[in-house]
Amino acid sequence: MSVSNEHQSSTADPPPPPPPQFDPTQPSIPISYPIKTLEDLGSRAYFKSFHYPFNICSVPLANSVLDNRPRVLVCHDMQGGYVDDKWIQGGSNPDAYAIWHWYLIDVFVYFSHNLVTLPPPCWTNTAHRHGVKVLGTFITEWGEGKAVCNKLLSTKESAHMYAELLSELAVALGFDGWLLNMEVKLELEQIPNLKEFVSHLTQIMHSSLPGSLVIWYDSVTIDGALIWQNQLNDENKPFFDICDGIFVNYSWKESYPRSSAAVAGDRKFDVYMGIDVFGRNTYGGGKWTTNVALDVLKKDDVSAAIFAPGWVYETKQPPDFQTAQNHWWSLVEKSWGAVKFYPESLPFYSNFDQGHGYHISVEGGQVSDAPWNNISSQCFQPFLKFSGNPSPDTIEVFVDFKEASYRGGGNITFKGTLEENTDFTTRIFQGELLLGAVPLHITHSVKSEGDSLLGLALQFSSTANERTSVLLASWGTNQFSRKFSKIIAPCQVNKPRTAPGWAVLESSIEMNGYTLTEIHAVCYRPKHEHAQLRLENRTDGSEDTLVYSPKEYHAVLGHITMNTSKENTYFPPSSSWLVEGHYIKWSSGSSQTVSVKIDWKSKDGTDSRFPRYNIYVEKLSEQAVRDHGVGLGSVQEYLGVANVEAFYVSELPIPATTSSLKFIIQVCGVDGVCQNLDDSPYFQLDVKATTVGGRKMFQLFSYDEMNNPINPWTHSTKEQRFLGRKSYGKLGNRHFEWFNSLMCERSKAVIRGLLQNTSRMKIRELQRLPSRETKIWVIMILTWMVFVILLCKLSNGKWGKETLVFP
Repeated sequence: MSVSNEHQSSTADPPPPPPPQFDPTQPSIPISYPIKTLEDLGSRAYFKSFHYPFNICSVPLANSVLDNRPRVLVCHDMQGGYVDDKWIQGGSNPDAYAIWHWYLIDVFVYFSHNLVTLPPPCWTNTAHRHGVKVLGTFITEWGEGKAVCNKLLSTKESAHMYAELLSELAVALGFDGWLLNMEVKLELEQIPNLKEFVSHLTQIMHSSLPGSLVIWYDSVTIDGALIWQNQLNDENKPFFDICDGIFVNYSWKESYPRSSAAVAGDRKFDVYMGIDVFGRNTYGGGKWTTNVALDVLKKDDVSAAIFAPGWVYETKQPPDFQTAQNHWWSLVEKSWGAVKFYPESLPFYSNFDQGHGYHISVEGGQVSDAPWNNISSQCFQPFLKFSGNPSPDTIEVFVDFKEASYRGGGNITFKGTLEENTDFTTRIFQGELLLGAVPLHITHSVKSEGDSLLGLALQFSSTANERTSVLLASWGTNQFSRKFSKIIAPCQVNKPRTAPGWAVLESSIEMNGYTLTEIHAVCYRPKHEHAQLRLENRTDGSEDTLVYSPKEYHAVLGHITMNTSKENTYFPPSSSWLVEGHYIKWSSGSSQTVSVKIDWKSKDGTDSRFPRYNIYVEKLSEQAVRDHGVGLGSVQEYLGVANVEAFYVSELPIPATTSSLKFIIQVCGVDGVCQNLDDSPYFQLDVKATTVGGRKMFQLFSYDEMNNPINPWTHSTKEQRFLGRKSYGKLGNRHFEWFNSLMCERSKAVIRGLLQNTSRMKIRELQRLPSRETKIWVIMILTWMVFVILLCKLSNGKWGKETLVFP
């Protein structure tokens, strides 16, 4: 839209300068981003990016085979893509969009209008955790897309080359294939090379990554025309025949799913009929009637492709996103039913985290109160039934982000009223877990108020379809004697790191040959001898009666872990890790900050089996450094979470009293248990620069350097003379100025080497020596100190200055 000149002011302020151009090769906060040009794809520039290692998926897909049934594909189209989800290490928006109804999804496509859309790893991690495949998107559209196709399809060799580059990206980043959207008019002579592109990409994806998918979007036809067919027919079937499926455009009519299934034959489940949730010319109208189209597809036995379910979020559907999201997906579940089940393998762990919230907890203790989002942090999501507006006399069940959590930032809260000697049961998970002769060990955490009690009910099914129910509840279970086949009282575990108020409970059960099919939460309140009675007014004209007074019920389920062993994850000792720091950058402003990339790996070269790492920093004082990195009351500040073996710290503020930074990598197991911080690997970085009176200061040595002494004296030359200017500062914190940076660093190294060779003998070791030897050592130390002072008087101060801090 243009603006006429008469409305423009001649005195208007000049436009702000454009933001600096993004350079992916330079260190910065890790992000996900697309590839926008065919040239960048062809040059493999993405693999040279600083951000590439952070974008690798860390959660493998357990089962790569799609079930032979109608499936649900969800295509994520949100505001052009790469919004809150682009921040790989997490963002600060607690209300960021997320999907948590993964048990209703088979395939997830990350879509944008860029040429090559690479799924952010947060989506791939959590989708894989729930058994869902993830696809990226390759799209050509408009005039720019036409130019891309002219180059892509110029020869058979170029079609093969770009197909191989796309396959390389998917395999390297760990996602499962591609949606191909060739939405441009093509020349008839380009079609053979287009078929080569689709066929070669499918074949090389299958050979490189078994179980991968290449899906064709219903756009250009076999004669090159851009005419959406809205069904599978002879115009687009040649592309369907050489890949793994077709995403049919969403303007189909009621008879099209049935006719498409007939054309597909025994591949009818590979036909994904599109539904636009925004309702743009889509069958059934989308939005709150999306289930109308789903019902038709389910009846005709084909698959569904739901496009842009973020409609709920983007249009701010009332009353709030959590409620609207649960309501909308409940319509999908009612129409289609669950397609995924968990637990289905062990170990199984969930802390019910949705990947966003207002705090982070570890073992019930809060380590951060900052708002955040990171979809990678999602654990297995519960199958909670949507209840709409719960009545005041029942229990409301919801995933809560503001209530205290046991691990992560979420939990399941049960809140409402419940009379004594009554109970309330609700589904948490639906499973397909076949058990063997080894006992099943269950651990869960509970926090409750008053006599609000919370148990777990496990439903089992035998091969003969015999059903058995087992209740795990601590006490007050007399009221359940006829409801369950067996009642087991868990043992409360006293863990030293568990925060007050949380009860960690352990149970064991042996159900050889049975399949765990459901897990329920059971809310109950026992009957008391002195129960409170109240007079209930009868509206039917009968006499008022005395009834038990309902009381407020409030309990929180923090986590569930299921395994075949009582033992927690074994964590290798800190010494078995190699931890390094790279791209260290110090600020030069008035307040000091540091940026650094920290990476770690096992010294024996084995791949890590750990799904996540919590990152902390301990800002050590000078005294703590002298005590070999042991902080005296130092605070371990939570920085974030890493899902790969690297973390980038950006512009970390450094207090003036800090002389060393200890970055701690807390290793976390698949069962959610985290290594003790004192035993965790770490990287210690001495504070290299400060500002004193406008002068640039450099520390003489740090804890790390003291433990790796190098005496550079023998490496000096005649040109590298050791000259000083003057000293100033209080006793114990002397500053020396030098005539240039090179000499400053050389002098720093020389003095460090001299002092380290005399300071490694500790005082207590000197005290053990005979008095004569003690005197000799003292004289040597004093001699070196005098030598250093004399060196600092040699310069006449005619040159430019750099300053050296001598602690």
